[in-house]
Amino acid sequence: MNNRNIDINLIFPTPIWTTILPDFEQINIRMIKYIDGLKNTDPVGKKKSNLIGWHSHSFNLQDSDPKFFVNSISPMLNESLTDMGWDLKKNILKITSMWTIINPTNASNSRHIHSNNFISAAYYIKSPENSGNIVFHDPRSAKVIMSPLIGTSNKLNSTIFSVTPKEGLLVLFPSYLHHSVEINNSDSERIVISFNLNLIEKSN
Repeated sequence: MNNRNIDINLIFPTPIWTTILPDFEQINIRMIKYIDGLKNTDPVGKKKSNLIGWHSHSFNLQDSDPKFFVNSISPMLNESLTDMGWDLKKNILKITSMWTIINPTNASNSRHIHSNNFISAAYYIKSPENSGNIVFHDPRSAKVIMSPLIGTSNKLNSTIFSVTPKEGLLVLFPSYLHHSVEINNSDSERIVISFNLNLIEKSN
């Protein structure tokens, strides 16, 4: 029996989608070869949110391997966009950028957002145990200024949400959502592919 005397309306939700890709082993084998080629060509990479880790320059989305990867995840992308109620017939879906980050032991990523996009993603190719969760931070600035003492932690009073990486895991989230990556405390590399999506209104 429900003894509640008051309705609770959960408004302005912030979604985070997670799924393990089918046949992720084959995807990972192919994409790690592509990533190894990028790192061999450009061992320095670029500096963004990465602390110690290697951050590639953007993938050439016309290369066959990124195309293969995009095709592999398209059903999940479409499902998340449909959840949002966005009109996929009147908008053109565009991946604005895609890159990889390799975090060796003790590497991490500082808190950041992916501005000027609608959806961002992380896909895990290699994620040994204790290699660093991705941590999402409450986007409501007023919420984190002050808080009463908490008796029981739950989704209503939490100001962070962590996702533990697993090989083959795809995580999609709004690009405005602040996130960071914990320190890799394992003895192996943590390899992730990240990308951003935009929706551009079709011209009449």
